[in-house]
Amino acid sequence: MKSIFSVFQRGLQKTATSISRSLGGIFTGTAAWNDETYEKLKEGLIGADFGLAASTKIVNDIKDRYSRGIIKTTDDIMEIARTDITAILNKNRKDPFYKTDSLNVILIVGVNGSGKTTSAGKLAYLWKNDGKTVLLAACDTFRAAAVEQLKLWGDRAKCNVISSTSGADPSSVAFDAVQSGLAKKYDFLILDTAGRQHTRKGLMDELSKMTRVIGKVYPEAPHHVWLTIDASMGANALVQAKEFLSTSGVTGLILTKLDGTGKGGIVVAIEEEFHLPVIFAGLGEQPEDLQPFDPEMFANALFSKKTA
Repeated sequence: MKSIFSVFQRGLQKTATSISRSLGGIFTGTAAWNDETYEKLKEGLIGADFGLAASTKIVNDIKDRYSRGIIKTTDDIMEIARTDITAILNKNRKDPFYKTDSLNVILIVGVNGSGKTTSAGKLAYLWKNDGKTVLLAACDTFRAAAVEQLKLWGDRAKCNVISSTSGADPSSVAFDAVQSGLAKKYDFLILDTAGRQHTRKGLMDELSKMTRVIGKVYPEAPHHVWLTIDASMGANALVQAKEFLSTSGVTGLILTKLDGTGKGGIVVAIEEEFHLPVIFAGLGEQPEDLQPFDPEMFANALFSKKTA
């Protein structure tokens, strides 16, 4: 059984390697740190998609501590970066509240290819292994492949899947799923929605319709709206987060494909700009590689020499 930290460490290996090489190249053999050195450090952090605000904050902290003689080595820099990143990610951190006496409805949204269906399946797998009862709903009725993919995840996680015919009204599928989830007293209902571009108003409006329809049978639902973001998207991920936040009532993020990019700092950039918490992180291909996001494990995996 893999430790959770080892999942973070392996999943963030590309970003950690990129940062380590950047820092080593800047500071190894440097007699004195100067403005040019700090500018290269900032560029390295921005290159890993930490964003301008967070990168500037970290560099200014390092510069201040160096001027006061508090830090002297690359290892010191790594420790300051680790501490600062943890503080940024913890600043507005709020773990999601799950009802223990009735159905929790989770709406998964995002653009095509961001990992919505896979994330929905992995969530079902995670919660089912935690002893919860989970129902999946295939609300991406426009793509038969998406429905089949979710059914495969249902088989894998041993969860029932509510679906309909190709081209059916997604809101009607969601309505039926909520009714079934309430009647059969499930702990969780995960609604996998159709992929949509954040610039397509009609598709975004459809999400609002789905929320209204769900509310007719279960007024307090959905309890959570989680946006899947492909970590390799870089700055475009910030644009997606902004648009979905304003139109879909997003309450948190599922950051996918962190294992496939050297730019995992996008987690920090999104948190710093929108104060929108990352709820889960996709750190690999296996079901157990989707993990509840832990700021300290994230920062340790990027900036420390600890091993699992």
